[in-house]
Amino acid sequence: MQSQSSRRRFLAGVGAVVTAAVPRGSAFAPTGGANGIRFGYAAITWGKEGRQAIEDISATGFEGIQLRLDAITEFQPAELRSSMEQHKLTFVALSSGEISIDPAAKADAIAKHTANAKFVRDAGGLYLQILDQLKDYPRTVTADECRQLGKLLTEVGKRTADLGIPLAYHNHLNTISEHPANLDIVLENSDPKYVKLLFDTAHSLAGGGDPAEAIKKYHDRLLFLHLKDVVDIPRDTPGARYPFQFVELGRGKVDLPAVFAALDKVKFRGWAVVELDRVPEKSRTPKQSAMISRKYLEEKMGATLRSARG
Repeated sequence: MQSQSSRRRFLAGVGAVVTAAVPRGSAFAPTGGANGIRFGYAAITWGKEGRQAIEDISATGFEGIQLRLDAITEFQPAELRSSMEQHKLTFVALSSGEISIDPAAKADAIAKHTANAKFVRDAGGLYLQILDQLKDYPRTVTADECRQLGKLLTEVGKRTADLGIPLAYHNHLNTISEHPANLDIVLENSDPKYVKLLFDTAHSLAGGGDPAEAIKKYHDRLLFLHLKDVVDIPRDTPGARYPFQFVELGRGKVDLPAVFAALDKVKFRGWAVVELDRVPEKSRTPKQSAMISRKYLEEKMGATLRSARG
């Protein structure tokens, strides 16, 4: 049975999604930004260099960080908690990896993601991100697969909730939820109490969706966001997984002003994590790409971030 302390922590995490009066200085206190949104940055751009990601993301003035699964082997929870405090960062989320709807893999998958949620809790983090198994692109998905995934996510979400860590499902190219209609079925067949949405603007657009309209549609399931931009590339581009390339904010085709207008309309006051899988130009560093996106947020979206250093 879920303890009272775990339940309080879980509800506090979910409460970051909606407008609420929160004491200044708490883990959820807004310090400025586009209508109270808090901005983090994803460590994925740095690959396996998690410690450098923490240093650079803190230096660029973002308030939060999303870490890769490698963090579990790179850090002890107490060490990571201390590093977050030292760098004045909030550990927003851990990318917990993929989950398969194969019944034979169910028990191991639930155990894995539950253990990852415990790491997040012990390290002082907020959320756990999960996506279903990537396959060859493009892929065909059945409605039954969507329903199976929704039910499986609910089982995982119940266990992470017992640990006080809300579960966020990530819409993603080449997964069951790539196309908007499939995401609808997944969410309809999952329990909204236990399965929230990590909404990704670039993956939504590349999958045929309208990010701004999706935010309005799913606002009651929205736990946090990936702010991400994307451009089309030739399908035969060497090394490309998709006919798309992710780029810094404002350099692609995502209508980010419309996204922010939608966030304002639904009064979203949670975390928006800027994500860039890899730098699109070899001459740039991950930190320089982060600064490009920061500049866009400040100059075009009216965000207020901490002073950058270094």
